Amino acid sequence: MSRPNLFVPDRRQFVKTTGGALAALAAPRFVHAAGQDTLRVGLVGCGGRGTGAALNCVQSSPGVVIHAMGDLFPDRVRSSHEKLSGGGIGDAFQVTEERLFTGFDAYQGVLASGVDVVILATPPHFRPAHLRAAVEAGVHVFTEKPVAVDGAGVRSVLETARMAQEQGLAIVAGTQRRYQEPYREALKRVHDGAIGELVGAQCYWNQGGLWMHPREEGWSDMEWQLRNWLYFTWLSGDHIVEQHVHNLDVLNWAFRAHPERCWATGGREVRTDPAYGNVFDHFAVEYEYPGGVRAHSFCRQIDGCASRVAEHLVGTGGTCDPGGWIRGESNWRWTGDFRNPYEQEHAELIESIRAGEPRNDGVQVAEATLTAILGRMSAYTGKEVTWEQALESKLDLRPPAYELGDLPVRPVAVPGTTELI
Repeated sequence: MSRPNLFVPDRRQFVKTTGGALAALAAPRFVHAAGQDTLRVGLVGCGGRGTGAALNCVQSSPGVVIHAMGDLFPDRVRSSHEKLSGGGIGDAFQVTEERLFTGFDAYQGVLASGVDVVILATPPHFRPAHLRAAVEAGVHVFTEKPVAVDGAGVRSVLETARMAQEQGLAIVAGTQRRYQEPYREALKRVHDGAIGELVGAQCYWNQGGLWMHPREEGWSDMEWQLRNWLYFTWLSGDHIVEQHVHNLDVLNWAFRAHPERCWATGGREVRTDPAYGNVFDHFAVEYEYPGGVRAHSFCRQIDGCASRVAEHLVGTGGTCDPGGWIRGESNWRWTGDFRNPYEQEHAELIESIRAGEPRNDGVQVAEATLTAILGRMSAYTGKEVTWEQALESKLDLRPPAYELGDLPVRPVAVPGTTELI
């Protein structure tokens, strides 16, 4: 079965870049200065997070309108359209019927509709291709996290980030802790030496289960997996990638580096029904950062268990919760107000575009994504995995074809048996 280039380019093309190819790419089509120009925003991926991101974008700044929308499924587009058109944003919602796109190539319709900025909020599997297409079209990007589900996707995003930098295009990522003032102030103080030299860290995303959509009559394998995408590694990367990436990004931020290797464990203890696809329900990872510093990561999605979503840094002179406090020679706690980071990230994206100094989060979010993938690879295989092994991995999670037909579910990983690729 073929893999149509229309939707996801051949992986060999993800990492193929020449000077001539870069020179041939279109320059940004729109220049916004003085803070007054209207920015037309397109939405690709019309689920709950995509719809929320569109509202956050409009509410973050004046002069922003929703111009076009696209999703694989018509019912998703219609539902999102109803929420946004009735969401109290008035004239900022300007999507006409001609600018509603569906199907696997819906993103291409959105990009060709005259948008200045695109919000990418489909399941993470599609992010590398959509991000590349946006940059090639000269469109600024807000991309939800994570930005890939395997090493090949991360390699693509790293290359696209470099292309965006050369073209003067913005890429802002939905790792919103980077845009949350208590985190910014706490990490600034840590980097200034408030707790001495970092010697360890822990991070957590332990909670109950999330939504699950039972298979409905008439759904093909592919449609069921796409509508229930959290539970299939090829679509979500597993919850360590799709959700825990936030906390792992904070560790990379704190250490100002990515891990060099990791050891992990994990499994599928409670969510064993086939309705939950092939993902694990818990992971525990020990990451080794430069200098031999160890950080421990825990994530779990099991009902009835203790919940904790946090990060904790340990230094030679104190400790820090990056969410807002430091204990050391001089204690500190955040006491002020701060703007909703889900809006702040869009506000700074738009401000950077209008100032002609576009932000580019591409490398940092790609490295956070690979940090999570690294942990998953180690847990799935039971092997120690290095950063280079994850980045250069030949694992290819793509399905044989992008069509609403048959698609067998990959086997659940078995540590010690599943091969490290």
